[in-house]
Amino acid sequence: MGKILAVTVCPVGIAHTYMAAENLQKAGEALGIDIKVETQGSIGVENALTEDEIAEADGIIIAADKEVPKERFAGKKVIITGVQDGIRKPEELIKRIQNGDVPVYKPQLAAANGAKKGKSKENPIYKHLMSGVSYMVPFIVVGGLLIALALMLGGEQTPGGIKIPDGSFWKHVESIGSTAFMFMVPILSGFIAVSIADRPGLVPGMIGGYIAANGSFYGSEAGAGFIGGIIAGFLAGYVALGIKKIKVPKAVQPVMPIIFIPIIASVIVGLLFIFVIGSPVAHVFEALTDWLAGMQGGSSILLALILGAMIAFDMGGPFNKVAFLFGSSMIAEGNYEIMGPIAVAICIPPIGLGLATFINKRKFTQTERDAGKASFTMGLFGITEGAIPFAAQDPLRVIPSIMVGSMVGSVIAMLSKVGDSVAHGGPIVAVLGAVDHVIMFFVAVIVGVIITAIMVIALKKNVEAVPVTISEDSNDAESVHEKTVRHTDTQRTEVASLNSEIHKLTDITSIELIETNLMGINRDDVIDEIISKFASNGIVRSKQEFKQAILNREAESSTGLGMNIAIPHGKSNTVNRPAVAFGIKRDGVDWNSLDGTPAKLIFMIAVPEEAAGDAHLKILQMLSRKLMDDEFRKQLLKVNSKQEAYKLLESI
Repeated sequence: MGKILAVTVCPVGIAHTYMAAENLQKAGEALGIDIKVETQGSIGVENALTEDEIAEADGIIIAADKEVPKERFAGKKVIITGVQDGIRKPEELIKRIQNGDVPVYKPQLAAANGAKKGKSKENPIYKHLMSGVSYMVPFIVVGGLLIALALMLGGEQTPGGIKIPDGSFWKHVESIGSTAFMFMVPILSGFIAVSIADRPGLVPGMIGGYIAANGSFYGSEAGAGFIGGIIAGFLAGYVALGIKKIKVPKAVQPVMPIIFIPIIASVIVGLLFIFVIGSPVAHVFEALTDWLAGMQGGSSILLALILGAMIAFDMGGPFNKVAFLFGSSMIAEGNYEIMGPIAVAICIPPIGLGLATFINKRKFTQTERDAGKASFTMGLFGITEGAIPFAAQDPLRVIPSIMVGSMVGSVIAMLSKVGDSVAHGGPIVAVLGAVDHVIMFFVAVIVGVIITAIMVIALKKNVEAVPVTISEDSNDAESVHEKTVRHTDTQRTEVASLNSEIHKLTDITSIELIETNLMGINRDDVIDEIISKFASNGIVRSKQEFKQAILNREAESSTGLGMNIAIPHGKSNTVNRPAVAFGIKRDGVDWNSLDGTPAKLIFMIAVPEEAAGDAHLKILQMLSRKLMDDEFRKQLLKVNSKQEAYKLLESI
């Protein structure tokens, strides 16, 4: 028998990934089989399989609970199973390859295999959308901030708007930013399609996104914006996926992903957008523009409401562009009081959402909080696209919030006769002197921003624990000074330094963090008992906050790993430094382990939110592997003192 390869992946990429890898390697050694395991954990891909190794392998085991790209294994015998089988049935998996009881992996069947396996609770539409958004966000941030910087430092007011002189340094900076925006929608579409159909979806997705963003293909000045890009991405992905399922001769299979699927899918998506989707949309927007033009005069408040709603609805998309083009055309006719409300509405979504992330961090993920800073800045320069990442991730809560804020701001501006003589929006136009009634301009912006921020905070749910002031009646055993400590730059430096010095488990644990006789009756009692160890040793400032982080992680999937092991872990701003606590529950406690065994050996890991590096994940990896040793687990269960336990843990 030659060589067997394996890939292990769990949804979170921590313990199960490495437990499966350890057991597969141990089973291979016991059976006299040479086996190499690639792990795809939170710290990235380790022990990566090479092309030569794959070519020489007799079979591949993929023990994963999330999607693993499999194109590289085409033509090889591949077992696709869950990570739990890698932990519990490693010998069985290896023997199946030895006996030849394994199908040959064919790329065109990948989608069908994935559908049979898919047990994830995550909505696949949301998953595909987020994949595209994650690649699109950097383009929005880079493009928006570069254009804003160029306008601020190099812009000049002209009768035709704020412009940067041709040939100047800042004109080049603006061009780079515009280039980033040009890629935004195609990137969104392309990676939505990749998430659906793997690499064969990339080309048709990006081509479809480019056509969606450029209305010239179907007779529209506005184009279809990022909403059109989403449609194009899903259309391209599922068209490519459908083509992948078609049975073709073996001789054609190798070139299907790189020639036939991209070409056929690109033609189908492109033609559908040009002749079926794009053209009717163009007529709708033309009619909408004519309708808006007829609403001036007595219907000014209604017009302001409609313009504010359109500007905010798709944040730079077709509705936004129709309203913006309408305002621009009114400037050419000498009517500045249409562009004034539009200039107000343009900046409210990004500034309002940015402000919301500053006011109530609990409502936003860390990624959203980071995006909030860029969004706020982009709003100051009239770049509505800064709100797109928020709307794409949570449209049902975000879009109504920004629409109401922009509508209110637009109405205030209309009633106050705020005018804007340039085809641009945001506070930047007021700073450069292009706005009439500048005080009311800022009043309208501030009111709209506050309404948006309050509304989105009220609608969104908490997503994670963040620092809050600890009440004086807290049960935490900590000093007044510790209660008021927050994460300063000095503390971050200390965390980074500590992470760099972690080489073994006992670097981040101590005898004081060990309890060999846990008394809790149920899982939550045990969690409280162990967290108290952290609190009394100055590891966490708020037991309640850290417990919520632990429970949030348990809600994703149980950390009861089976074999009487549980490794609960939490990442929170209330944690002062990385640490591990260990406890033994002699009679066990129910932890919803997949193998049904009660948890007796419980390791709890606490990590600061801004912990630098991946040292704590390395420790978890080593811990998970060590716990696969039956003899080691038996020795741990037999210890009678904290000192004995600590001595054993020194070997990890």
